[in-house]
Formats: sequence, structure tokens, C-alpha cells
Amino acid sequence: MKAPETFTDRSMSQTVRALLAIREWILEGELPPGERISELSMVDRIGLSRTPIRAALIRLEEEGLLEAIPSGGYAVRAFTEKEIFEAIEIRGLLEGMGARLAAERGVSPAQLRPIRKCLGEIDALIAEGRLPGDGFSDYVPLNARFHALLHGLADSGLLMRQMERATAIPFASPSAFVMAQSQLAEARVILTIAQEQHRAVVEAIEAREGARAESLMREHAKLAIRNLRLALESRPAFEMIRGASLIRPSVPA
Repeated sequence: MKAPETFTDRSMSQTVRALLAIREWILEGELPPGERISELSMVDRIGLSRTPIRAALIRLEEEGLLEAIPSGGYAVRAFTEKEIFEAIEIRGLLEGMGARLAAERGVSPAQLRPIRKCLGEIDALIAEGRLPGDGFSDYVPLNARFHALLHGLADSGLLMRQMERATAIPFASPSAFVMAQSQLAEARVILTIAQEQHRAVVEAIEAREGARAESLMREHAKLAIRNLRLALESRPAFEMIRGASLIRPSVPA
């Protein structure tokens, strides 16, 4: 028998519904940078009460997609290249710390089994010959899973929470520029380097080489910066970035 839904459950589900809807509109460009968003306007648009809308807007401000404005309400944020590069660097620092903790604390063969399986699935996808090409749509979830499994090896709830905050904006996550990468001439080279780094960090963790594991993950994050720089020079690649309308490219001096 299904347990009855409580008021708290309903409130949380409505907040999630509002959060997902507003975030999607922002990332798809339906709510462009500078667009003013009020609770009432979202109440009318989504059809929910103000309480879940308010909670969703607060969460989106915490994620960095919205900023509070003095006259009340929020506005959709834009991101400079510098801000995105810094966010990726911070993610690299945290991932490096997680890899070092995992290596220094020690990880059993059983704990490494899922991430090795993920590595094998990426290898198989590469071997299919669909990368670069339509295989990137399959690579994105595999890459995201690899990084999630890697974070889990650190066995640190505090670090995981900091990681979630650091990757909240859409451009700081490990897979933020993977689809853009699919449009680049350098795609296969970058992908090969990324997979070599994936494998090397797992080997470093297994060998309990903390400094090497940390260095590898910090270097791995720099691939995302490389992808972004290349994407900014290619209109087809830039248009593949989810949330591209929020990026404000630097103006040449």
C-alpha cells in the first residue's frame, strides 16, 4: 500500500517542478540574461503557489543562475569567460583533493570495480568509431558517471557538498563542453587525452599516489578550459553549449 503524500512531500515536489522549469527556460534562452523574474510572474507562468516558486528562485540564486536586484525579484545572470574559467579551476582543485583523499585513505578492489567498468564502457564506445560523431550523446552520461564515481571514492560528504556547489552553474560540470567538443576538429585528440587521464588517475588512486592523483585531476579540468576556448572560436561548437546565451565572450582590446 502506497504511503499517503504529506504536505512536505507535495511542497518539495512542487519546488522541484518550479526549479526544473525555470532552470530549463534559462538554459534554453527563453529567459535571457538581464530578464527580470518575479515570484508573481512565475506563479502565472508555471501555475503553482508562491511558496514553491520562492524556494526555487532562492535555489537558482544559490546556483548562480539568478541574482537578486535592489528593486525586488531576480534577474537572469550572464557569465564572463573569466568567471567560467575560474569555476572550472575551482572544480579541478576540488576533484584533485578528492582524488588525493581517495588515494591516501586507500580504496579496495571492490570499490574500484564500478569505475573500472565505466572506463571499459568508454573504451568500447571509442572503439565503435562513433567518436567524434553521434557517439558524443552516449559519451556525455558515461563521462558524468565516471566523475561521480570518482567523487564517491573520496568518501567525504563535506567535499561532495562543496563539489555540488562548485558545479552548480552549467559551465563548471565535467561534461559542460563535451557536446561542443563534438564539433571541433581536435575532438578525437582531446577525447583521447581525457580518457588517458581518466585511466591514469584510477591507477594513481589504486597505487595510493595521492600527489599524482591530485595533479592529474587538476590537469584534467584544464581540458574543459581548452574546449571552451576552442568553442568560443567556432560558432557551430559554441551553439552546442547548453546555456550558451548566458556566456559573454571577452571583447578584444
